[in-house]
Amino acid sequence: MRSVIEMAETRIRNLQAFAELRHYNDTGAFLYRHPLIAHRSEYAILEKTFKDDPAEFLRLHKCCLDNIKRYEAYLKRDDRAGRRKQDKESLRRHRDRSDLFKTILSKQK
Repeated sequence: MRSVIEMAETRIRNLQAFAELRHYNDTGAFLYRHPLIAHRSEYAILEKTFKDDPAEFLRLHKCCLDNIKRYEAYLKRDDRAGRRKQDKESLRRHRDRSDLFKTILSKQK
């Protein structure tokens, strides 16, 4: 019975590894679901920072919010018309990161 359980667990880890590699091959980014790399996700890093150093977590959150304001302002400027695509991508990335901060903060209530 124990060997069947070990085989099933190995198969699950194997499928997770292939899913990680397939997603990385398709998009250039990991899913961070496999146990070997799950702790490297941005969410895991921010959650650890929140627990270990709340002041640093809040500083990072403030910087993220400042970046959102900055890129929103950049999108309104005419002199940055050539960088619109890059600015929109940066704004999306910072908004996604802000959502991570909000999720971590809401989990702690």
